[in-house]
Amino acid sequence: MPFMLLPLRHIPPQISRLIRRASILPPPPSSPTCSVLAVCALFLLVGLALAGDYGIHIDEPIQRRIAQANLNYILGQTDRVAERSPAYTDRIYGVTFELPLLLAEQGLGLTDEHAIRHLRGLLIHLFFIVGAFFCYRLAYRLFNNRWIALFALLFFLLHPRIYANSFVNSKDPPFISMFIIALYLLERAFRKDTVGAFVLLGIAVGLLTNLRIMGIMLFAAPLGMRGLDLCYAGNWPERKAILLTAGLFALAAGLTWYAVAPHAWAHPVDYLAGNLAATVNYPTRVWSLFQGEWIFSTAAPPHYNLVWFGITTPPLLLLLGGLGAAGVVLAGLRRPAAVFRNTRLRFAGLLLACFLLPPLAAALLGSTQYYDWRHFYFLYVPFGLLAAGALGWLGRSIAPRRPFAKPVLPAGAYGLAGVGLGLIILSMTQIHPLQDVYFNFLVDRTTPEYLRTQYQIHSPNVSATAAMKYLRQRHPDETLAVRGVWGDEPGFREGFVEGDYAMFYIWQGNDPDLAFNSLPVGRLYNNTLLAVKPLNAARMTAAAVAAYRELYRQTVAGTPIIRAAYDVYLQGRTLTFIRENCPAGDMERRVFARVLLPEPARELVWERGWEPHITLRSHGVRWDNTCLAVLQLPDATPHDLIIGQDWSGGDQWAALYSRAQPGLRERIAAARRDSHRPAPPDSFAVFLEPDAAGQNRLLYTKENCSPAEYETPVTLHIYPENLADLPFYLWTGGFENRDFLLSDYGGRPGGECLAAFLLPDYPGGIREIRTGQPGRWSEVLYFPANPEQLRDTYAALSIVEPAARDYFALYWQDKRLTYIRESCVVADTAAGFFLHIVPEDVTDLPAERQAAGFANADFAFARYGGSFDGKCLAAVVLPDYPIKSLRTGQYIPGQGELWAVELIAAP
Repeated sequence: MPFMLLPLRHIPPQISRLIRRASILPPPPSSPTCSVLAVCALFLLVGLALAGDYGIHIDEPIQRRIAQANLNYILGQTDRVAERSPAYTDRIYGVTFELPLLLAEQGLGLTDEHAIRHLRGLLIHLFFIVGAFFCYRLAYRLFNNRWIALFALLFFLLHPRIYANSFVNSKDPPFISMFIIALYLLERAFRKDTVGAFVLLGIAVGLLTNLRIMGIMLFAAPLGMRGLDLCYAGNWPERKAILLTAGLFALAAGLTWYAVAPHAWAHPVDYLAGNLAATVNYPTRVWSLFQGEWIFSTAAPPHYNLVWFGITTPPLLLLLGGLGAAGVVLAGLRRPAAVFRNTRLRFAGLLLACFLLPPLAAALLGSTQYYDWRHFYFLYVPFGLLAAGALGWLGRSIAPRRPFAKPVLPAGAYGLAGVGLGLIILSMTQIHPLQDVYFNFLVDRTTPEYLRTQYQIHSPNVSATAAMKYLRQRHPDETLAVRGVWGDEPGFREGFVEGDYAMFYIWQGNDPDLAFNSLPVGRLYNNTLLAVKPLNAARMTAAAVAAYRELYRQTVAGTPIIRAAYDVYLQGRTLTFIRENCPAGDMERRVFARVLLPEPARELVWERGWEPHITLRSHGVRWDNTCLAVLQLPDATPHDLIIGQDWSGGDQWAALYSRAQPGLRERIAAARRDSHRPAPPDSFAVFLEPDAAGQNRLLYTKENCSPAEYETPVTLHIYPENLADLPFYLWTGGFENRDFLLSDYGGRPGGECLAAFLLPDYPGGIREIRTGQPGRWSEVLYFPANPEQLRDTYAALSIVEPAARDYFALYWQDKRLTYIRESCVVADTAAGFFLHIVPEDVTDLPAERQAAGFANADFAFARYGGSFDGKCLAAVVLPDYPIKSLRTGQYIPGQGELWAVELIAAP
């Protein structure tokens, strides 16, 4: 039966009879055989032969940078990246695996990028093979069958996507291997039930949690299982032993995690909380093509991981794993008490929980998801073990049923499984080295363009080497220009240079190539999966150049919106850059368009808006000393654009163009007039502007802005009205930190700094923001009240006689003082408001205010109110103690009071 996936320590009688009849239990397990070591060695030799066929993962330089930053921290050296940005997000990543890779690289004195890449790939794959060995050991212990354990090892090694990642990805495969090692040690700890076994488990779990915070699930699992053991313990010595092993496990895990997390040494609790919060919802947003739609990584649908897992896992494993999961569920339903009391069945439940709970939690919490299901590759470990258990049950079900028959090889089940594995190996061979874009038969792999238009099939820079080999074989005599390739072995780029008429795109980006989609450059090569070499490549033909010439003729008939080094034309959504007498070297430079204050839209890539940087060589063409490039904007709605060209990190030229009317400069000028508070000459002016959808944005502006001012980071602390709108680890600070660089959210057109920042849309609203540049300037802005709330308050008070009338009508009701002016302009509320509160009993005041005899509650109008329908209203909550009188009004510092009113409390 399926519920017999794992042998039970306390076997019910009916199951025991079935087991005896089937004669499936071999003698107790012993150490692995040499044959298993030979299988691992064979896979390692194959890996050594194939390692050079894979390119570089897109996270490779980032991972090395993280390791170097941690090493600098350990050695007490200055880390320039972390020093520049206190909110350096890569602090959250552990270095259990990255730091040894870096030390190996430096210990061998490697400086050549190709040699470093090759060493890292071999070490990553070696650890992957080590994980497979422990998978065999664990499966052997669980199923008491060497054949099932061997199949579990093969299941582990032969998932196409995970196998390809084991050569290039230093994040996910090491976590998978450490996960299986920790599971093995968990089973061993509960089997041996010794202090040493639980301490060793704690060390493994600490390393696992450092690799990725999701490892914390194997911190909770042993403690939960020990808690169940405690419930069923018979006497105090037994309970004492359980408590001791649980405590030492937790201590070993915590100390190990702390020891290998350098950035946690100063503030471990804050570090852990930030790590958990980032895991739940990492802020970076990138494109992901899913079921025909481009979606944000921060807005993945609940079924995202389930679908990706289903369409990228070989069918054999889906079938067996599903059967295994169903078997565990049936076993639990038939004998639920055994799940809590029996160690083996509890372990089966743990495998099922490790497979189901993480993606379920991600769906419920709306966690960020990148590319396919790569953040959850570790789910394949428990799933593969469940698949092996199901295979064991199928093998037993076709074994001889004669009483006392000797166990024989169930050739039917194992033979079918072997055929299935053979088909997997065949598929991996056919698409080598692009196994990380494997899809199974559940999606259409034959219709041209289907995969490319339905799912993210790009391999993040991994396919670059194969793509360049493909192009060289088919166009040996042409000069080819390529895009999106970096880090290739020495000499491999020969023949791949700028070409006027031969242009290839190796589309490796994380987002749709909007500019490429807009160009009439002919067809794409090989868009079906089994022939993706390169993955998405297009050749710039002579016909495409002719199309560019016609585009040039039509464009220059219009009027450019910007005249600079390039003339820039805007037609609908299309930006065209044209330069006459264009030097050849200019094709290596980049042009950019930053969209400021965009309407919230699904198609915008970044939180800061849409900011593509396109290299002219990759997205344009040059003929007869004329350069032309095309950039497609995300939509045609009115926006403000900063358009320009940069080189070596600095803008060569930049200009502001506003499709919105009035334009950004006109809106800033109006904001300056209305604010009545000119910014000091050395600081930025900061204004709050709602967009058409009612979402607030901050405008930063400074005329005659120096490069140093432009490059200095801006601090931005956002205080919500409701603390519950913040992630839990930010509650104590009371604000969300959104520090940023001006270059990320704006530009410096004509020497004037401009930036626009979209503020978060908290359900409870924003109370205030504090922003500035450390050591240069600072600003505090309060948010206006909701106009609907102001209208409701006004309607309720309009039928009540005010307590006093002066420049404002004053209403004193229910511990609230309300200021209303019927006809109000910005200047009426620009001056400060003073409010002096005299209590009935002076001891109700703080000691430092008792001599004055009143509480000083001066305020800015914007802090407690706002305007609506030509009126303005502010409401201040008064203290709870009995009040004798109030004195309030407006004043200008250095000039005195503008008006004042004294109110006496009603008897």
